[in-house]
Order: sequence, then structure tokens, then C-alpha cells
Amino acid sequence: MQSFIVEHHLDEVIDVYCGGPDVFNGKVKACADNVLTLENGGKYTHIAIDKIIAIWRA
Repeated sequence: MQSFIVEHHLDEVIDVYCGGPDVFNGKVKACADNVLTLENGGKYTHIAIDKIIAIWRA
């Protein structure tokens, strides 16, 4: 999943679904060490890649 995100979504705005009410949105800034980093409004969200169920372009 990490290489897929880096190759196809780096610097793009995406939505990330992690189950239940957990949906995150932001621009992909980094994806390393099994952690996805999104930036949205100057704030960073770090998501464990193994918790991601689905991603899509916002």
C-alpha cells in the first residue's frame, strides 16, 4: 500500500477511510515507515497504513 500511495497519490488531495466514522481528508505529504501523512489547513494527520481500508481522490 505504501508504494501505491507514493506512486499514485503523492501531493494529491485524498480521502482516507479507516472504518466506522473515521474518514480523513488532506493532501498527501509523505508516506514512509508504514505511516501516511496528510496535510489539511496547516495541520498534519498521521495514519497507520495497516488501518486504512480505502482511499479515493477528493
